[in-house]
Amino acid sequence: MHGLIRLVDVAELLAAELVANAVRHTKGPAALRVRWSPPGTLRIGAWDADPSPPEPPQPFTPLLEREDGRGLALVRACADVWGWQPLAREGGRGKFVWCEVGAA
Repeated sequence: MHGLIRLVDVAELLAAELVANAVRHTKGPAALRVRWSPPGTLRIGAWDADPSPPEPPQPFTPLLEREDGRGLALVRACADVWGWQPLAREGGRGKFVWCEVGAA
């Protein structure tokens, strides 16, 4: 619809990694948010109820036998920018981990 077909694969990967981290490393609910901001930025983020910062991404090394530990390294490698912010709303706590991909 927005002419972003070339971003589909990377957007799916980033969304899956962010949500997987939220589900795997926290207890409680998690949610995904995707936002398109013209003229060309796709922001993908995952909210979870744990206010602790995410573990910093480790340098990406392709270890074939490893099944975990690559999530934020993949996000860092595939996104233009990523970050996180603590949240406090209506007495609830948590964090939002996000990344952005440009259409250009």
